[in-house]
Amino acid sequence: MSLASEPIRQPVQRISISLPDAVFRELDEMIDERGIESRSKLISELITQAVIEHQEDKGDRVMAGTITLIYDEVKGQILQRLAELQRTHVDEVISSLHVQLEDNHRMEVILVQGPAEKLRQIADRLISCKGVRTGKLTLTSLIIPPLHTRAVKK
Repeated sequence: MSLASEPIRQPVQRISISLPDAVFRELDEMIDERGIESRSKLISELITQAVIEHQEDKGDRVMAGTITLIYDEVKGQILQRLAELQRTHVDEVISSLHVQLEDNHRMEVILVQGPAEKLRQIADRLISCKGVRTGKLTLTSLIIPPLHTRAVKK
């Protein structure tokens, strides 16, 4: 059972941690800046994110996420190449959104779902396209429920 699919109200375990003074002060500052209700809540959030990242490394777990790309839309055949790669992975690519930026640049956010390792491979292929300035894959253990099922021909 994934962390994200467990009930919201669940038994909790207490832990005790020791932090250097500087880290402790930064933690409290982060809590104030983000408006988080308590140290426990923030530390729980941070640990949950670390566990999700660890799950990503397992590779075969189905996860949902985004691939965010920033690219120069006039470089070579970048628009066609990115569209071709997304079509190649139609089972994993759910949707995409783009917004125009300054100086012929575009930000594209691609919603994906599938085995973590496959999503990482897709992200790597997209990010490595000529003209892509930067890119990032962000995953979560929560997944998109099936919207419909395909009719099976008998």
